Amino acid sequence: MRTAARTGSTLAGVLTSLLLALLPFAAAPRAEDPPKSPLLDAPAELGVDAARTSVVKALKWIVENQRPDGAWASGSMDSLQVEFFQAETHFAFQYAASALTVRTLLDAEETPERRKALEKGLEWLCTIPMPKRTSSWDVDCSWSALYGFDCFVHVALDPRFAADPWKSKLATRGQELYALLDKNQSPEGGWGYYEGPVVSRRPTWATSFSTATVVPALVLARDKLPWGVDPKLVERGVEYVRRCALPTGAYEYDLNVVPRISGGEMINDVKGSLGRIQVCNWARRKAGDKRVTDDVIRRGLELFLEHHRFLDVARLKPVPHESWYQNAAYFYNFGHCYASLLVNELPEAEREGWHARLRPHFVKVQFADGSTYDFIGNGWALASGTSFLALALSAGVPRAALPR
Repeated sequence: MRTAARTGSTLAGVLTSLLLALLPFAAAPRAEDPPKSPLLDAPAELGVDAARTSVVKALKWIVENQRPDGAWASGSMDSLQVEFFQAETHFAFQYAASALTVRTLLDAEETPERRKALEKGLEWLCTIPMPKRTSSWDVDCSWSALYGFDCFVHVALDPRFAADPWKSKLATRGQELYALLDKNQSPEGGWGYYEGPVVSRRPTWATSFSTATVVPALVLARDKLPWGVDPKLVERGVEYVRRCALPTGAYEYDLNVVPRISGGEMINDVKGSLGRIQVCNWARRKAGDKRVTDDVIRRGLELFLEHHRFLDVARLKPVPHESWYQNAAYFYNFGHCYASLLVNELPEAEREGWHARLRPHFVKVQFADGSTYDFIGNGWALASGTSFLALALSAGVPRAALPR
């Protein structure tokens, strides 16, 4: 992000790259509160039936919008908003979005149509060439590794795919994705998607939230799969997320020797960390960090709901981190998904109460065709946004209750 100005073949690309290079560190709009948003007018709670209806609509969109080759979205530019990226980066986004979508189908109640889409998507993920780093500053292939590895671990542990030929296919590609993670783990232990101030073969910049997305899968693979996952790599990843934790309950965007918590409308304020708190608490809890107690989880969820308006008004803004407390639009679906997954780490008796309060904020942004997105209206944003929605709402719907 800090060296993005090196790219851009057109004036528009250069200007956009410069904007991204200055974010998320630029000053956000100054105001005590964001303006009123129609998204704020949502019911306080929604029940299981509403969630079930939304999940079925989302899964229908996913099945109907799968490409003939098995992928979702496009591996080439389909939005001028990201025209400055190289071609390989668009493919990396497509791979990550398709992996997340396959992971969503894996968790869904099986129907013949969903099973067919699941296997077709999985075959594409197994056989398409591996994503690569595209330039000195662009390491977006990490998103492919993060979501790809998470997908393959969960598929490999599913009894439906325990025998060959799937078993060997999953092991081969899963280990290739692990090798990419190993190659791109920063010296501090995390994973990022752009290079830092020092350009290196091993990236030197990482973020709390991207690292947190893969930590639980690494823990599972270390403990349950013979893929040669190095326990020290896992420990470094967990520790990176832990070190990003701030006394306020927020998490730093990226790890700094001196945390950037100088006050004001900063990205590391709780209100700027809403989309990171949940995934980081979830990752640490899944990794067995006993400091993430039930009370810590409850506090993070309460902060998420209390300050939710800052995510509402950031959603769909075209420039990353341009909103209050430097919230980026793409934290809306991401943050809600991991908040819902985190709820299921709490005692079973209280889960439905939390899910009921979270559901309205996803259901209200779902389009009539079942899809949703929060940042750029292109293919990979639609696929990933819709998958985040289905995963989030499914977390609070008993599996057997999902209609076929």
